[in-house]
Formats: sequence, C-alpha cells, structure tokens
Amino acid sequence: MQNQDTEILELDILKEIGNIGAGNATTALSQLINARIDMNIPKVAVLPFNELAEIIGGAETLVAGILLSLEGDVDGMMLFVLRTTSAHMLVNQLMGCGQPPSPETGGFNEIEESALKEIGNIITGSYLSSISSLTNMLIISSVPYLAVDMAGAILSVPAIEFGKVGDEALLIESQFKDMDVDISGYFILIPTMESYKRMLQSLGI
Repeated sequence: MQNQDTEILELDILKEIGNIGAGNATTALSQLINARIDMNIPKVAVLPFNELAEIIGGAETLVAGILLSLEGDVDGMMLFVLRTTSAHMLVNQLMGCGQPPSPETGGFNEIEESALKEIGNIITGSYLSSISSLTNMLIISSVPYLAVDMAGAILSVPAIEFGKVGDEALLIESQFKDMDVDISGYFILIPTMESYKRMLQSLGI
C-alpha cells in the first residue's frame, strides 16, 4: 500500500510539473508568434518507450522532432515532437505567411527549419526553466537538433541512448489553440534513472 501511495504521489507531482512547464511554454510561444495561444490541460503520463509512437499517432506518422541533450543536475534528453502539419502551421504563424499545408506536406526549406529550431529552442527552454525553478536544480540544454522523419525513427534515438538505464519517459501532451487552429505538441522528458530520483528527492519524495 505504501508503494502504491508513493507511486500515485509521484505521478501527481509529475503532472504538476507538466502543467506548469507546458503553461510557461505556451506563454513563450504566444510571445514568440505574437498571437494569443490557449492551451488545454496537458495530458501527462509515464510510458514505456515502445508506447510513445502510438500516442503520437503511430510509428509511421511524419513528425518534426526537436531534440536537446540535458546535463548538469539532470542528465538525459528532452524531445518536443509535433506532426509536420502542425509544425508548418507554427512556422507560418511565426513568419506571417502562407496557409496551413495539406496533410501530405512534409519537408521544410532552410529558413523554415531555422524558424522551427528557434520555436523548439524557446518553448523547450521555457519548459526546462520551469522544472529547474521547481526543483532548484541546474539543467543545461544543448543546441537543438531538428529531425523530420517518421515518429518511430525519431523516438528510437532516446530509446537506444537511454534504454540501457531505463525504459520509461515522461510524456506531456499539450494542445495549443490559435483562433480556429489546434496544434498538438508532445514534450517528452527522458531523464536517467539517477536524475529522475534526484528530481523527486528535490521535491520531497
């Protein structure tokens, strides 16, 4: 019973971290594209790596992923994933041009890639800053790496890198709403097991 209560408390705390982090990321995104962005309450879950792709829409879903390595008091990876149609909508909003692409649209030109990296860098940075403030832990992130590929291929990177120290990740699904456009993005935090323990200890668990 004790273990079950502890697990429930841990998940509640992780959900609170997800709520605050996603909320701050939404504010940063709103300021970046100079438009009011509303956000639905994030869905937070701790999932095995092999279930992440299905949540995003399936292993063959074409997505844009912005990946950052983490070091300092928290070692691991942070991944922000969104479908390419949503990524194009964000880029178009930032650059003030174009219409939402068709579902078949995939690639990005060099300028769009740069804009997408900047979007990813700012909102993931804001999210990590929230975690750092809550836990009083130093979190240093790398320069963002952008990949456009199938979800299964992108998610295999952290799975291979961290599968040897754990097989679960913290998934925060955030749905942003700009006027009549819904854009779903997924924050995936993958700390090492030792970092995960340190985060919970810093919060009194």
